[in-house]
Amino acid sequence: MAANTLSTVDPDVRAHIVDVADRLFYTRGIQSVGMDEIRTAAGVSLKKLYAAFPGKEQLIAAVLADRHDVWERGVHGAVDAAVIPRDKLLAMYDFLESWFGDDTFRGCGFINAFGELGATSPAVAEIARDHKDSFQRFVQDLTADAVPDPARAEELAAQLALLAEGAQTTAAIAGTTEPAAHARRAAETLIDAATR
Repeated sequence: MAANTLSTVDPDVRAHIVDVADRLFYTRGIQSVGMDEIRTAAGVSLKKLYAAFPGKEQLIAAVLADRHDVWERGVHGAVDAAVIPRDKLLAMYDFLESWFGDDTFRGCGFINAFGELGATSPAVAEIARDHKDSFQRFVQDLTADAVPDPARAEELAAQLALLAEGAQTTAAIAGTTEPAAHARRAAETLIDAATR
């Protein structure tokens, strides 16, 4: 039924609703923002909002799907701009530093959503896990190019992903970009040790 109702809503209107909801959720938290507030901020009728998203959980899922796409474009773009495997791995932290410096940065939207709803919404928990698993696989692909030993490459990927995740949380709490630089320096040490 949801797929049929989605086709009746203009894709631009649907995208606008997602953008507005993302901004509100990310700034104030998911639970503190109601559908009526999203409707008002988006400038759409309640009927149109519910035609696009029959419930708040569907809207949350759409916001997180959009946030995943934005993350992937950003991190992949930074990595793709680097040439050698070591630089590709370090480019992740350069991307983080740039993101942390954005005035709108409030931490990882997936960690935030999981923190708010992970215990009560299996769908949100699964979306957050899938996002984190996707990043882990991405890092593993990069380490496989940098480290010939598969076991060492896998271990390095876990370490580098953990550094990136920790930097996101620390930067959100501290309100500074410094955790990205600290994580990058730690990553250099780990990469150098794994590639000796």
